[in-house]
This record gives sequence, C-alpha cells and structure tokens, in this order.
Amino acid sequence: MSLTRFGVAMETSLLAQFDQLVEQRRCTRSELFRDLARAEIIRSLASRPVDAFASVTIVYNHHVRELSERLTEMQHELGDQVRSAMHVHLDHERCLEVIVMRGRADRLQRIAETLFATRGVVQGAIEVVLDAHPHEHAKPRRRKRAQT
Repeated sequence: MSLTRFGVAMETSLLAQFDQLVEQRRCTRSELFRDLARAEIIRSLASRPVDAFASVTIVYNHHVRELSERLTEMQHELGDQVRSAMHVHLDHERCLEVIVMRGRADRLQRIAETLFATRGVVQGAIEVVLDAHPHEHAKPRRRKRAQT
C-alpha cells in the first residue's frame, strides 16, 4: 500500500494532547492519525445500510421491575440477528450484558439506541465492525430437483 504525505494544521494545545496520546500508545503521529481516521470512517458508515457486526454492551439495574425479561424479549424479537449474548453479574444491583449482532449497520445502531433508552439501563456502548464478506455468511439456497 502506498503512502501519501500531507500537512496538518492544528492548535498547539491540541497537538500537545495528541503527542501525549502518541507517547501513551508508544506509536508515531502517523500511526495514531491513521487509526483515528479509520475509526471515524467506520463510525460514519455505522449510520448507513451496510452489512456489519456489532457488539452492544449495556449495564443495567436488575432490580428494575421486569427489565431482565424485557431485554430478553427484545433479543428474541430480533431473531437470528442476535448471534450471541453474555450476561455478567457485576454487583448486588448491576448486570452487564454483551450482545453480538449481525445486520445492517444503521438498523443495529437503532436497536442499540432502543436498548440504551430502556428504563433501568444505566450505561451503553456499541462497537460496529463492517462485514467485509457479507455474502459468504448467507444461508445456502436449496436447488430444486429437475422433475423427470
């Protein structure tokens, strides 16, 4: 892959913070800039109708009446879009759930926002990964036999 050099202008204070991050990550300015550019491009694609996977993480208060049941029902309604889920008890009041889904990125984003807005959910995050080979995951079609 070829590289192109170009100049970037930014405030001195922002550059100082950027350089602190470069130092923390033990990388170069170029590597960090490329990582940030890739992340922002992926984030912008998350609102488009492209095939993707998403991990949705929520933390919720399990004492909220019927919340666990509502979250489970929401996942069942999504059918095979939900690929996996993991549930962890954090403490006496809070649970963490990670839900791995596959579908269109824009729909996955809306699903996550619905989960985050559910009463009793105290924190939520989504990480979207574009599906580089969307058609390889499709279920094979059955061929009809020729009638003789």
